[in-house]
Amino acid sequence: MCGIVGYIGHNKAIEKVISGLESLEYRGYDSAGIAYLNNNKINIIKEEGKIINLKNKLDLNINSNLAIGHTRWATHGEANKINAHPHQVGKITLVHNGIIENYEEIREKLINEGYKFKSETDSEVAAALIDYYYDKDILKAINKATKEFIGSYALGIIVENDSNLYAVRKTSPLIIGCGKDEYFIASDVPAILKYTNNYIALDDLEICVINDEIKIYNNLKEIKKEVQIYDSDESSITKGHFKHFMLKEIYEQPKVIKKTIESYFNGDINSLLTSFPKLNKYNKIHIVACGSAYHTGLIGKALIEKYADIKVEVYIASEYRYNKVFYDDKTLVILISQSGETADTLAALKKAKQDNIDTLAIVNVYQSSIAREAKYVIYTMAGIEVAVATTKAYSCQISILILITIYLAYKNNKLTKKEINNIYQDMLKLPDILNNLIKKDYTKIAKNIYKHNDIFFIGRGIDYYLSMEGSLKLKEISYINSVSYAAGELKHGTISLIDKNTPVIAISTDNKLYDKTISNIKETKARGAYNILISNIENNEFDNLILIPKFNELLTPLLSVIPLQLLAYEVAKLKDCDIDKPRNLAKSVTVE
Repeated sequence: MCGIVGYIGHNKAIEKVISGLESLEYRGYDSAGIAYLNNNKINIIKEEGKIINLKNKLDLNINSNLAIGHTRWATHGEANKINAHPHQVGKITLVHNGIIENYEEIREKLINEGYKFKSETDSEVAAALIDYYYDKDILKAINKATKEFIGSYALGIIVENDSNLYAVRKTSPLIIGCGKDEYFIASDVPAILKYTNNYIALDDLEICVINDEIKIYNNLKEIKKEVQIYDSDESSITKGHFKHFMLKEIYEQPKVIKKTIESYFNGDINSLLTSFPKLNKYNKIHIVACGSAYHTGLIGKALIEKYADIKVEVYIASEYRYNKVFYDDKTLVILISQSGETADTLAALKKAKQDNIDTLAIVNVYQSSIAREAKYVIYTMAGIEVAVATTKAYSCQISILILITIYLAYKNNKLTKKEINNIYQDMLKLPDILNNLIKKDYTKIAKNIYKHNDIFFIGRGIDYYLSMEGSLKLKEISYINSVSYAAGELKHGTISLIDKNTPVIAISTDNKLYDKTISNIKETKARGAYNILISNIENNEFDNLILIPKFNELLTPLLSVIPLQLLAYEVAKLKDCDIDKPRNLAKSVTVE
C-alpha cells in the first residue's frame, strides 16, 4: 500500500498521474514510482522518499497517453528504490496496494519455473504470477492469478505491446475515474478530483479493461455498472489559507458536525426514527473499530449505557476477529471507520456476517467497502479528511453516536420528546461554542510542554476515553511518548513515573466525578508534576486551566476534544514535525 493512480487518455499521462499521487500524499508513504508508455516502450522510474524526488527525475511533457503510478508504504521489504513500485516481470508491469498473504508459496512455485526476483515484495510476485499465466489473453491471466491470491489487493496493470489499462481489486479500494475522453484508476477519489468527480466503484474480483471505453468483467463475464458522482471538488483537498490540513479540518468541525446532525435529525424525534434503521430491536451492542474510531466507540458506550440503558461492549477490531465472541440475533455489531476500508474492521464485519449477526457501519466514505458490506450504513458528513491524524471525522463519529443514543433512549422511554427538543436546542448552539473554543490560544501551554519526552493524560469515565484520544493525537503528530490512564489507577503503580515538571493533562467535566479527579491531579502535583486541567468548572489550583463552557452533558465530549486536538497541533508545530503526514503512518490502513 498506499496510493495508486493510473491514466489513459490523449496526452500528459505522466503529469496527470503525478498530480494524482500528490493528491494522495496525505495517506503517508516512503517511496514513489511511475511506469509510462512512450514510443511503444514501457519506462519505469522509481525513487525513495517524497514524490518531489521522483518528479525531479521526470519530464512531465513527454508525449504519453498511458501511465500507472504508486506511493508505497513499506510492508514487505525495506523502504528503498528496489522495493518501490511499479514492478515489472516479463510482459507485466503493475502497482499494488494490499498484501498477498500466500506470496512466499507462489514465489517458490515461480522460482521453480525459472523466475528470478529482484525485490523482497509480494507485489513483484503478483506481477510474476500474472505473467506466468499470460498467453495472449491477459483477461484470463489476471482472472486466474487473482483466484490464486490469498489476501487483499488493488492492482493497476499495463502490459507490453498492449494499449489498454487494466485494474482489479479484492478488499483494497480501487475506483475508476471517468473524465472527458480520458479515464483514471485510483485508490481514493481525491486523486481524480482535479479532473473529474465521476467514478465507478469496483467490487471484489471485478476486472476493468480501459481504452476508449470502460469494460468490466466478473468471472470473465462482462457486466454493467453505474457511474456515480462524488459530491465534492478539488477545493476540498487544498489547504486554502491554513498552514496545515489538520488545522483546516479542526476549523471545519463546527460546520461538519452541524451538517452531520442535520442530515438525520431536525429536532423532531420522528426525523431520527425514519433516518436510522430499526435499532431498538437489539438488546446488546458491540462496537468494533481501530485507533481514534475505537475511542469514539468508547464514548458511544458511555452515552448509550447511561441514557438508553443498553449494554455496549467496545472492541479493537484486530482483537475482535480472533477472539471468541458472545453474541446472538439480538446483538447489533457497529463498525466505525473513517475510510470505510480499514482492513481489521472490515474483517470483523465479515466475521459477524458469517455468523448471521446484523451489522451497522458508521463511515465517512460513500460506497466504501465497509459501507457496501454492512447490512445498514450511516454516513458521517465530514467531507474528505486529508490529514493523517483524524479530527473532524472523529467528531462526526461522536455526533452519530449521540444521535443513536437519543434514538435508543427515546425508544426505551428514557428520554421524553420535550427532553429531546431541549437537546436539539443545545445542538443549535454548538457551532458558535465550538468556534470560540477553536479560536482560543493554546500556544503558551504548548511551549511549556513540547520539550518533554513523556506526557501523561488522566480522566475518569467518559473523560478517560477523551484522554485516550488526546494522548493518541499528541503521540501521532509530535512523536512524544504520551500515555493515558484512568485517574483512579494512578496510585496502583503509574504514579511512580511522575517526576518533577512531568506534564500531566487532566480532563474533568463530570460533576459526580470531579472531586475524585481533582484529588488525583493533586497527587501528581505533590510529586512535582506540571498540571494542565481541562474542565467546565473554574479551578485555579493548578498550573494551567483550559476552561470549556458548562453545557449539555450529552454534547460535552464534542467540546472537550477541541483543546486536546489544538494542543497536540501546537506542540507538533513547535517541534517542526510533518503534521499532516506523520512518519510511519498511513491515512487508510488497508493491511492487517
